[in-house]
Amino acid sequence: MKKKYQYIALLMLLVALASVAQLVSCSGSKAEEANKADSAAVNNLVAVDTSKMPGGKYGDAVRYGRELMLHTAYYIGPEGINGHYTGNKMNCTNCHRDAGTRPYAFNLIRSFRDYPQYRAREGRILSLAERINNCVMRPNLGKPLPLDGKEMISIMAYLKFLSDSSNVSKTTKGLKNMEVELPNVAASSDRGEVLYAQNCERCHAKNGEGKMRFDKVTYEYPPVWGLLAYRPGSSMHRVVKLAQWLKGNMPYDKTAEGKPFLTDAEALDIAAFVNDDKKHKRPLPKTTKEVDYPHYEEKAIDYDKGPFKDPFSEEQHKYGPYKPIIDYWEGQGITPAI
Repeated sequence: MKKKYQYIALLMLLVALASVAQLVSCSGSKAEEANKADSAAVNNLVAVDTSKMPGGKYGDAVRYGRELMLHTAYYIGPEGINGHYTGNKMNCTNCHRDAGTRPYAFNLIRSFRDYPQYRAREGRILSLAERINNCVMRPNLGKPLPLDGKEMISIMAYLKFLSDSSNVSKTTKGLKNMEVELPNVAASSDRGEVLYAQNCERCHAKNGEGKMRFDKVTYEYPPVWGLLAYRPGSSMHRVVKLAQWLKGNMPYDKTAEGKPFLTDAEALDIAAFVNDDKKHKRPLPKTTKEVDYPHYEEKAIDYDKGPFKDPFSEEQHKYGPYKPIIDYWEGQGITPAI
């Protein structure tokens, strides 16, 4: 009888272990499927099949829009063959890498779906065309593209093609830049200067002027400061925003997709150095009437121009530490913009 109970107990134990194994197996399978799905979604951001672009005149517009993203300066730069709209020789793809399809690099896959959109910097709802012209005017130091012109319509057509060709949600990894953990200390321009020399100078040059291509049409490596680089008020001029981009993209030959080379602290320090206006010159806005963040409580925490509706200085808003600023606004019941 005793052996009988031992046998039953052993049998029950085996059944329980089998159930646990099945549960683990199912969980692992589901996790694996989720990882594969997420990986496929990220891959979809870069796997835009240009051979499947539409034909006809609409397809011509899509193709030209992509060309404008890749070769902005050639077509509409200071010496552009189709107009002189941008004021420097940078290209859209310098920031929106791979013509807006690279994950974690100001990805544009969803832009056609996501606009019109409220923008705190302007304090109003912007159309996609207005947002495109923001880039033309700020980082590219240019004048607005005509809304009914060939260039604007072609860029819009290309962005629509990206949207139609993708199957991503707002939460798909890679659509936004990589997040950086904000430390309890300020980002350091001095530390960043050392890191810049180690990681960035070989391409962007000691004085940040970049490297012009052999034909002088555009840059092989764009300038990161100076009078032909992006100006204050551009997204890249914010330390946290630039650090997020750097983490996901630089150095270009040491960073794999989703696998950064720089630490969060290093990315923040390099961004602090690059955007240190006391050390580097930048082009000024073309008009003094421009007002960014008209609703002060909506200002991004790393936007460094007052006035502010909080007790923190321009210096702290620019370089941090940012956590006290975040805590202050959360204490007011407001989610701060990062």
